[in-house]
Amino acid sequence: MPSGTDSHAGNGNAAETAAKARHAPGPDAESKPDSPPDMHSRSWKYAAKRSIREFSRKKCTDMAASLTYFAMLSIFPALLAVVSLLGVAGQAENMTRNILSLIQELASKEVVETLRQPIEQLASAPSAGLALIAGLLGALWSASGYVGAFGRAMNQIYEVAEGRPFYKLRPLMLLLTLVLLVAVSVLGMLLIVSGPLAQALGNAMGLGEGAVAIWNIAKWPVIVLCAIVLVAVLYYGAPNVKQPKFRWISLGSAIALLVLAVATVGFFFYVSNFGNYNKTYGAIGGVIVLLLWLWIVNLSLLFGAVFDAEAERGRQLQAGIAAERSVQLPPRDTKASMKQEEKEEQDISDGRQLRFASELDAEEQADPDSRRNPES
Repeated sequence: MPSGTDSHAGNGNAAETAAKARHAPGPDAESKPDSPPDMHSRSWKYAAKRSIREFSRKKCTDMAASLTYFAMLSIFPALLAVVSLLGVAGQAENMTRNILSLIQELASKEVVETLRQPIEQLASAPSAGLALIAGLLGALWSASGYVGAFGRAMNQIYEVAEGRPFYKLRPLMLLLTLVLLVAVSVLGMLLIVSGPLAQALGNAMGLGEGAVAIWNIAKWPVIVLCAIVLVAVLYYGAPNVKQPKFRWISLGSAIALLVLAVATVGFFFYVSNFGNYNKTYGAIGGVIVLLLWLWIVNLSLLFGAVFDAEAERGRQLQAGIAAERSVQLPPRDTKASMKQEEKEEQDISDGRQLRFASELDAEEQADPDSRRNPES
C-alpha cells in the first residue's frame, strides 16, 4: 500500500519539512480520491471532527488576532487608493456619501462616526493623482504584510516550515497582494456604486434608469465571485506547500464564506440592537466593533483553511498514506528553512561549548591543584 513519511512531532520544523520534500507523495497522486464524492463517509466524518480539534490545537484564535492587526494596517491605505481613484473621476463627494451610507446599513453609528472624519478628509484632499499613487503603493506594501502573515498561519496549519528564500517569497507575496487588492477594490467599488452614485455614473455614460436598476441586481453575483477569488488566491498561493490542482472553490472556502456571511449578519445585528460599545468604550467604540468584525473574518478564513487541510488528510489516509500526525504535502522550497536550521544548530553547538567550558572552569576552581598535578 502507498505510504508516506509521518513524523513523531508533526510540528512543521525544518527537518520535518525536508523529509516531506524527499518522501511525501505528489499533491495529485493517483492513489488519492480524485473528487469529494470519491471519499468515504468515514473519511469526511474524520476530517470534520479533526478540523474542530485542530482549529483549537493550532491556536487559530491567536493567529486570527495577528491577522486582524495586519488587516487594520491595510485598511486606510486601500481606502485612500479607492477614494483617490473616484476623486480623479470627479465622484469623490458622492462616493463618500455612499461609503458612509453603506457602513451605516451594516454597522452601528459608532463605527460610522469613527470612520466619517478620515473618509471625508481623504475625499477632500488635494492632489488626487499623487494621493492615488501613494495610496496604491501604501496599500500594496501594507497589505503584503497581511498576506505574509496569512501564509505563515497556513504553514502552521499544514505543518511545514517557511522554506522559500526572501528573493522568492517577497515578490510572490507582493504579486498575491496585487491580485487581492484588485479584487478588494472591485468588491468595494461594487458595494459603493449604488443609489445616487450609480445614477450619477449612469447619467454620465448615457445609461437610463433601467440599466442602473439591472446593475443594482447584477452586481451581487460579481461580488460573490470577487469573494471567491480572494479566498482561492489566499488558500493556494500563500502557504509553502504544493497543493492539489488549483480550485476556484473548495469545501473549506465555501464553509469560510458561509460562516463569514452568517457571522457578519449575526454580529452586526447584535451590535445594532443589543451592543453598548459606545457607552462602554466611548469614542473608540467604533474601532472596537471594527476590530471584532475583522477578527471574525479571519476566524472564518482560518477555519476554512483547516477544513481543507483535514480533507486532504482524509484523502491521504483513505489512500493508505501515513498522515495521522502530519498532512503529507511536499513543500515548494526548503532553502530558507534549512539555512535557518543550520544557524540554529550552530547556536546550539556554540552554547554546548560554552557550557562545557564553564563546567571545566568550575572544576578547576573547585580543585586548583588538579591542573598542576593531573595524576593526583
